[in-house]
Amino acid sequence: MAEQSDATPLNFDTERGASRSRWVAGLLLLAVVGWMASGFIIPSEDTTETAEAPSEARLTSVAVVPLEAQTVTQYFVAEGQALPDRVTSLRAEATGQIAEVFVDKGDTIGQGQLIARFDVTRNDADVARAKQDLARAQNDFENAETLVDRGVATNDRLIQARATLASAEAALVNAEESLANAEITAPFAGRLEALNLNAGEFVSAGSEVGQIVDNTPLSVTIQVPQQSLRDVRAGQKATVTFITGEERDGVVAFVGSSADSATRTFLAEITVENEDGAVPAGVSAEIRIPTGEVIAHFMSPAALSLGADGTLGVKTVDSDDTVIFTDVNIERAQTDGIWVSGLPQSVDLITIGQGYVNDGQVVNPLPEATLTAEAS
Repeated sequence: MAEQSDATPLNFDTERGASRSRWVAGLLLLAVVGWMASGFIIPSEDTTETAEAPSEARLTSVAVVPLEAQTVTQYFVAEGQALPDRVTSLRAEATGQIAEVFVDKGDTIGQGQLIARFDVTRNDADVARAKQDLARAQNDFENAETLVDRGVATNDRLIQARATLASAEAALVNAEESLANAEITAPFAGRLEALNLNAGEFVSAGSEVGQIVDNTPLSVTIQVPQQSLRDVRAGQKATVTFITGEERDGVVAFVGSSADSATRTFLAEITVENEDGAVPAGVSAEIRIPTGEVIAHFMSPAALSLGADGTLGVKTVDSDDTVIFTDVNIERAQTDGIWVSGLPQSVDLITIGQGYVNDGQVVNPLPEATLTAEAS
């Protein structure tokens, strides 16, 4: 059987100091509540300044450069090839042995200049024989005419004598022509690009013996796209820069009126003076033809951006520090920058940071040098 306990619970209420601990706990609770409520009842003096500081810090800094529009010449630019004004092959017009060659390959020769001569011994003999035959035929014809007048000969004899005379005359002409063809001469002034002749060589009539090229002037050919055809006209001035470094003025001499069926481009020719012959035929060239003027701004291509719809443009900042996106057209490209149209006369162009801001956003515009210095 369990033993009943007579123990009584402990109670410290009557102990000395028990009431004092309750007072201390209450005072601590009031102090905590009062501290928490102080922020609502008594606002801090620099609350506004603290709230405004983060707002200013959120503005994105961008570099801007002031630009002014200028009048710029527009050009049609194309690549072409320089062709000689005239090119022809030299061919022998007689058959025989070459007696002399008077020029060398690469020489500059004039029109009608003697290039080579055949051995004319046989030709001289042919001419002499043809002259004798002609004299005999002429004498026979005159005798036949006299006899017919006297009634001694018939008209048949006169007709035969006339035919023999005509044949002799033709033979003399052929012999003299062969003698004349024994000389190979230049059909026009130019440079002898090829010469396949040597003294003592036998050459047949019709054989190609050389080539002469006239590159004064040069003719530079280009292909004009159909959308640019209205900008290129005969008579326009052009600047031609050859791959050799030479730069010459030219004139548009011809613009085709029928497009190539494969490329849909039109042939155009620019005539370039080349009196000194410094520019060889066949070299590549860049042609620039002025087509008009436009108001444009000069800038680096790095300042270009794409709009939300994919259009090409630039971002500028207005007087309220707000970003404005404007569509532009590239009018001319150079090695050091581009010319674009479509902007107001004066603009503040964003050159650094345009990729991090949007149209309509307020930014903190800074001079380019200042932003670069801060970043470094």
